[in-house]
Amino acid sequence: MKNSRLIIIAVALLICAIGVMSIYSSTYQKEGRIWQDIYKRQIIWMALGVIFFFLLSNFNYRKLWDATYPLYVFAIFLLFLVFMLGLTRMGAQRWLKLFWFNFQPSEFAKLVMVIFLARYYSTKSSFDVGLSAARLNLMKGFVLPLLLTFIPVGLIIEQPDLGSGVMVLLVFMAVVFISGVKFRYIGSFLGIGIACMPILWHYLRGYQKERLMVFLNPNIDPLGAGYTVIQSKIAIGSGGIFGKGWLSGTQGQLRFLPEAHTDFIFATFAEEWGLLGCAVLLFLYYLIISEGIRIGMRTNDAFAKLLAFGISMMLGLQVLVNIAMNLGLAPVVGVPLLLMSYGGSSVFVTFIALGILANIDKQRSVF
Repeated sequence: MKNSRLIIIAVALLICAIGVMSIYSSTYQKEGRIWQDIYKRQIIWMALGVIFFFLLSNFNYRKLWDATYPLYVFAIFLLFLVFMLGLTRMGAQRWLKLFWFNFQPSEFAKLVMVIFLARYYSTKSSFDVGLSAARLNLMKGFVLPLLLTFIPVGLIIEQPDLGSGVMVLLVFMAVVFISGVKFRYIGSFLGIGIACMPILWHYLRGYQKERLMVFLNPNIDPLGAGYTVIQSKIAIGSGGIFGKGWLSGTQGQLRFLPEAHTDFIFATFAEEWGLLGCAVLLFLYYLIISEGIRIGMRTNDAFAKLLAFGISMMLGLQVLVNIAMNLGLAPVVGVPLLLMSYGGSSVFVTFIALGILANIDKQRSVF
């Protein structure tokens, strides 16, 4: 247990340190006090996250079982509250003002849905460690949890935040698959989803349609919707094998790359540290995600197993989607890079999730 907690926190802090360096690099030449202090705010969120990591690593995860439904209701309440009291930036209303910080409830909702699904698909008693999903019919095994998942997904997409909404849906599919739900249920849902795509297309906002079209061909609007993706690929390619060095990237430093400190921080990093630096970064992510999977494999408690696997999949999908987005292999959907992108909500919730993983390994001997 001690080794797992040490590995998780050490690797997480190393990734955060790399992120702070990249945030500083992409903002230090910009004018204005807000840009000069942006990396400092990220460090504050990191420190707060580390505190909660150690608190959660010593908090018995089994108590989350009893708190699951209150957490679900609270997450829905926060998502509703965004529409009434939320801050609006760049046309999106996603943040709540908490003292001097802005908090994004959709990040909290991702973790809550992992906890919710882990409870739903596991047995009620800690002494009965079998999964219950295989014994459920279509309605209870797939339709009901899907409808309960669609509630936060719909609220998140309406903010609008298509990326976070899709992430919650992907987490649902991952947990459903891991829990042993009959594959024909999953296949049927995917088939219906594909068939409904032409209808869903008409409900997307204009900029969301543009992003999807640009994903297919960035050159159809090189100075508009496709600009960011083109500049991201230029930045990544110009880094070469060894990179241009810290504070020496051209696309980021000369402001060709928009959102260089948030969604496209991977491109900023790749330009400065090159292919070798990217390989090291991916290896660090591999260490955290694989450790989470190993923790899930070591425990005999079905709730803990699904919780560990679900958290690991959530973290892994976020890394995969963001890097694919930077490489032009996925649509631009606004998913931050785990522990690196500027954004306190993502960093804070990630440390909480990692703390839960550490506690699962601590408590596994009980079962």
